[in-house]
Amino acid sequence: MTRSSARGFTLIEVLVALAVFGILTILAYATLGQTLSNADLLNTRMERLKAVQRAVRIIDADLMQAAPRPIRDPLTDGTRPAFLSDAGFDFAIELTHLGWNNPAGLPRSNQQRSAYRVEDGELVRYHWVVLDRTLANEPLRAVLLDGVESLTFLFQKPDGEWVPTWPERTVQLTPNPISRPRAVEVLLTLTNEGEIRRLLEIAP
Repeated sequence: MTRSSARGFTLIEVLVALAVFGILTILAYATLGQTLSNADLLNTRMERLKAVQRAVRIIDADLMQAAPRPIRDPLTDGTRPAFLSDAGFDFAIELTHLGWNNPAGLPRSNQQRSAYRVEDGELVRYHWVVLDRTLANEPLRAVLLDGVESLTFLFQKPDGEWVPTWPERTVQLTPNPISRPRAVEVLLTLTNEGEIRRLLEIAP
């Protein structure tokens, strides 16, 4: 074997090979990093979607199981309507509904009084462990969703007209404490997702 045929790589060839390898490595890491970033973003969006869907399901379930059961008003000697939503009220809506599970078989009703409102950008659900509560009965509070701008409702009367409050207050008629609307339109406005609108039929 001659000396020329046994020649190895020159320094320039080695440097070029290292440079190419380095560029390919940088591109590979950049692609991997972008892939991981996209995966994290997708996971975040999926978790957000699940949270929104869960909050909407809870509201839907309470409204669709609305019960004609007024409660004793803790501030007066009168009653509070079974279904209540008014601009001057503490909550966006407060209602009595069915569906309060009782797996332990406790001596209590399966009806529950719940209320919703937006506080500091969070959708909050309240519920009480008794229907005819007193001022000593503090509600249990659960944050359903953050990034919430507003929660509003419209209510359909038996004649098909839509009104922004329930029971409808008129000069001629005293509000019926057991009345429920035919349907409810829920408008949930989220900071990043925009408006979510739901139209729900209420059980007669």
